[in-house]
Amino acid sequence: MTSAYVVCVDTGSTFTKAAAVAVSGDSAGRLLGTAAVPTTVGAGRDVLTGLDDAVARVVAQAGGAPLDVRVCSSAGGGLRLAVVGYERVVTAEAGSRVGLSAGAKVVHVSSGRLDRDGLAALKDARPDVVLLVGGTDGGDSDVLRHNASRLASSGSRVPYVVAGNTDARADVVEEFVRRKRTVVACANVLPRIGVLDPHPARAAIRDVFVHHVIGGKGLTSGPRFARLVRGATPDLVLAGVELLADSGVGDVLLVDVGGATTDVYSALTPDAEEASLHREVVEVMWRGRTVEGDLGMRWSATGVADAALAERLVESGQEHDRVAGLARVRHDDPSWLPGSESERDDDACIAQLALTVALRRHARPTETVEGRTPGRDLSHVALVIASGGVFRHAEPERLRAMLAPVLTDHAGGWRVPSSPRLTVDERYVTAAAGLLAEDHPEAAKALLRDALVPLPD
Repeated sequence: MTSAYVVCVDTGSTFTKAAAVAVSGDSAGRLLGTAAVPTTVGAGRDVLTGLDDAVARVVAQAGGAPLDVRVCSSAGGGLRLAVVGYERVVTAEAGSRVGLSAGAKVVHVSSGRLDRDGLAALKDARPDVVLLVGGTDGGDSDVLRHNASRLASSGSRVPYVVAGNTDARADVVEEFVRRKRTVVACANVLPRIGVLDPHPARAAIRDVFVHHVIGGKGLTSGPRFARLVRGATPDLVLAGVELLADSGVGDVLLVDVGGATTDVYSALTPDAEEASLHREVVEVMWRGRTVEGDLGMRWSATGVADAALAERLVESGQEHDRVAGLARVRHDDPSWLPGSESERDDDACIAQLALTVALRRHARPTETVEGRTPGRDLSHVALVIASGGVFRHAEPERLRAMLAPVLTDHAGGWRVPSSPRLTVDERYVTAAAGLLAEDHPEAAKALLRDALVPLPD
């Protein structure tokens, strides 16, 4: 008898990955089929062509008909978010962190009263959504009201998410509605100094992405793709990481080294005593994601060489010149693939450097004009997940070398994991688990438990 199953699809800019996952009975969480096909985007093409191909392949493997098809997407550049706030180190910073956790690429951050130049800079960033924040609840609302008025009358014609001072929320929403702009309001991202509440804004951004943004990406000619999409891929990956952490595994860290970006996700439990000592202007998001647009294996490889030099991971001169040369080859031909052991070692070198820099940026303490924000304490991380083609196709010895900085790099200023399990997401299941997390949590947890491949001892 065919198991009841759901097809989960991750539509990326390059590849569309599909997985058929059983969701009921003793087989819940079992992977019944997987497929990866080129994403069909571009002039005169429809993203549904590749999606339907991937779905058909996994349905053929699983048998019968699926209960549902669910999609997350980063095609068409994913979700581009601009943040407009009150003070850069307070609400603008809070909004930026929330945007990253919602799976967005934060393309612009501004603070203070918007003027003509500020509006022009925002439009030049070409956001899909603008997150408008400002003021704690009961605090100053003048800047929020001013910015809402300027955006409603002269801002980009994109959806707006309002997540600022609740005292001004009704008036701000009315301003956008009066100007016939799409607007969604939610709770304040920073209700009090030192208290960050990302969840309402994260949900609102997801809703706007699904209902107002994805259909405007030029990916398809009809509404079906937008109806299938549940959220931006990074948002659903974070949901999978959070589910795994809450399942009893403990703190989880995922590092995804891609061709254009390196993303780091963490779901941590802060030490209560440590957290009480650091009541910062904007508290640390213990569950979140950072994205490094200058670090990648192909399109952003040259950024890895420059960042490694800045972080003193390579020496100026011959060593940096060598890494920069390797990076240039990959940047100039993103379809390039290593054909020898030495070329695979070179790829591993770039991946290790990208991972190290991205982890430092994700976890290290930061200095602001208000003081010092504590770094993320990674010492209790129980599970490290490596994601990305460079990890999936690596031999165990090379893979362990690439991941070594997770355990040994002490230059970032945080405590590194003491004795985690190292695993690889070889079958692209973290996003699928995020798509199942809300209504099939046990199947999602079983999928992650069974499909993540541990490194051999």
